[in-house]
Amino acid sequence: MKIGYVRVSSISQNEARQMNLMKSLEVEKIYMEKESGKNAERKELQNMLAFCREGDTIIVESISRISRNTKDLLDIIEILKNKGVEFISQKEKIDTTTPQGKFMLTIFGALSTLERESILERQREGIAIAKAEGKYKGKPPIMIDKEKFINECGKWRKGEITAVECMKRLGVKPNTFYRRVKEWKL
Repeated sequence: MKIGYVRVSSISQNEARQMNLMKSLEVEKIYMEKESGKNAERKELQNMLAFCREGDTIIVESISRISRNTKDLLDIIEILKNKGVEFISQKEKIDTTTPQGKFMLTIFGALSTLERESILERQREGIAIAKAEGKYKGKPPIMIDKEKFINECGKWRKGEITAVECMKRLGVKPNTFYRRVKEWKL
């Protein structure tokens, strides 16, 4: 069975180009997600790895779609190899059934990791320059009614409500909730 994996990094990005490729290759089953490729902990990737079986072929538009990290890429390929599943990357013309394909996969995986790290480095440098020029202030702090927060935290501490319910009532996420609990020594 031909199985396609399509990934874009964010909801605002469009997967149409990759989907058209899968259609032209007559891929029978497609796993698609909108999530960063920085690690392999992605729901649809994991579903695909669990689903594929001996004799199947995994097809991606490019190796950067399946992984942006060399170690994760090689781990995924090892999983596929152990299951008897082939891997083909259209853009790089990589086919893991050949020694040359395996070698090229390792090289392109390393290049993909380098590209991601370079992007992050340029982003950090740009933010540092913008901060120095006073153009970047960062994300504004989340405004929370302290009195309401203390009141709801009191209910949570007494066991009247769960932490999840407390966060829901306050409209905050766990990081913000626990950071404020620590800051305000509640």
